Amino acid sequence: MSQNLISLALTADQLTAVEGALATLEENLAGLIALQPAQRRSLTKMGDKSEVFCRQALKLLQQNPQVVPPSLDVAEAAADLVAFDQIGSFLLRLTRLSERAEDTSTALGSDLMSFALEGYGLLKVSGKNQGLEDLRRDLGARFARGAARTTPESASATA
Repeated sequence: MSQNLISLALTADQLTAVEGALATLEENLAGLIALQPAQRRSLTKMGDKSEVFCRQALKLLQQNPQVVPPSLDVAEAAADLVAFDQIGSFLLRLTRLSERAEDTSTALGSDLMSFALEGYGLLKVSGKNQGLEDLRRDLGARFARGAARTTPESASATA
């Protein structure tokens, strides 16, 4: 029996609503930036422990402006902290939703691949007497490695 990890059917109304919600998110979050991988690697990161440090340092500098040189923009740091907290309020939800969408896509693809491999196996066995040999051979091109061909079972183990 074929694998069936998930059955999902989205209505046209649901897809329209999702597209609208995504457009609204993109419109309202237009100020978000995208970093290049090299930029991301080179940045000083703020982890959980560092977050407490940053909050305390900002608070102390706000309370003691006499020690802050003009080159250190406390107001900008305070604005960054507000934006950081605002993004944090929805980032976890977006991350979870993105992971669920990715997992769902993976499960659907796995279901399809499992079905196709099972169907291909049936075509190999019974398709010869049905005039399907050329079509089966075309499907088998997915497993071709140069001139050599592999079986779907061994190819699925490596795919």
